[in-house]
Amino acid sequence: MYDVTAIGELLIDFAARDTDAAGYPTMKANPGGAPGNFLAALSKYGFRTAFLGKVGTDAFGGLLLHTLREAGIETKGIRQDGTVFTTLAFVTFDAGGDRSFSFARKPGADTRLSFEELDLALIDQAKVFHFGTLSLTDEPVRTATKKAVEYAREKGKWITFDPNLRLPLWSTPDAAREQILWGLSKADVVKISDEEAEFLWGITDEQKAAEKLRKEFGVKLAMVTMGSRGAYLSNEKAAAWAVCPHVKPVDTTGAGDIFGGSAVSMLLRTGKAPEELDEKELAAIGAFASAAASLSTETPGGIPSIPPEEEVLKKLRESENA
Repeated sequence: MYDVTAIGELLIDFAARDTDAAGYPTMKANPGGAPGNFLAALSKYGFRTAFLGKVGTDAFGGLLLHTLREAGIETKGIRQDGTVFTTLAFVTFDAGGDRSFSFARKPGADTRLSFEELDLALIDQAKVFHFGTLSLTDEPVRTATKKAVEYAREKGKWITFDPNLRLPLWSTPDAAREQILWGLSKADVVKISDEEAEFLWGITDEQKAAEKLRKEFGVKLAMVTMGSRGAYLSNEKAAAWAVCPHVKPVDTTGAGDIFGGSAVSMLLRTGKAPEELDEKELAAIGAFASAAASLSTETPGGIPSIPPEEEVLKKLRESENA
């Protein structure tokens, strides 16, 4: 049995470390892909996870499989395809650690996953099914993802969703908007950034964004992240803000995914449905997830940057006593 199964992209993040006089960066390879980061956070905090996806038979595909296994994620649902290359992402940073992306994905292995290749038992055996929009950009993985989401809903699984907007991977902004709105309409729990809410609806108020998710899309738990400003969580019963502890960021890669995985780990610990959480529980979820995500920015990469639980709890105590 699994607590959470996810579908989506696995890739290598090449992150800039130095730049020469001509402007060419020296890159470091890190395991990446939002669903993998999300599951790795859950695994780090004691939950059983499984992945549905595809990589190439190249060296990077093998490295990703090894990394997920080391992170405690079940990989038997990951297919390998020798006809395409594992997807690569190239990440550069500004002075504040914020990222810009370029992708080698024309096509990447993750986009070639078909519904017929899915091990549906990994959905059957899970309580939660998670997806994002990078598996909605291209066929056949778009159809595979949509069918998997519908399958999980029919089986009574909680559906969690992260828009994870990456405009360079979409043919047009309208195409991205269409698929994100579809994802929102299927989800019980949504982690959305303030930038994504502004992209979708022109909304810059986190409370209004959360209300829209609940009222118009039927989302049971809305989590709006606001970067270093923290997060706002709400359901029909209650709402709470969370602040980020002070950190010295060097790389924000994966921070949103780690927030999402950490939040869902705390949700599962309550033993309650998302719509049943009270204000105290929402605040605890937001505080833990914000601290985990913030601490992750002090270490390069996604999966390698997930902090141990004891470090997160220590940071929370320090923030309370400050």
